[in-house]
Amino acid sequence: MKNYIIHKANTRGYANHGWLEARHTFSFAGYYDPERVHFGKLRVLNNDIVAGGTGFGTHPHDNMEIITIPLKGALAHKDSMGNSSII
Repeated sequence: MKNYIIHKANTRGYANHGWLEARHTFSFAGYYDPERVHFGKLRVLNNDIVAGGTGFGTHPHDNMEIITIPLKGALAHKDSMGNSSII
């Protein structure tokens, strides 16, 4: 029998930083829910809305894979190794 876990949008963590509006499925940054720390090896599943002309500064990602799916517009990305692209 399969087990399903449904996290409705209005039950997820929320943060609004002006330039960034974020919904957190799992505990992240200032949002903590001991029942929502991870799903297997998946630790972060955020829905971020980033204001145009803004974004995240350079920051490390150690021992993890990052997947970015822009739903609207274009996103410039540069990693710590100097690689860059427009997504």
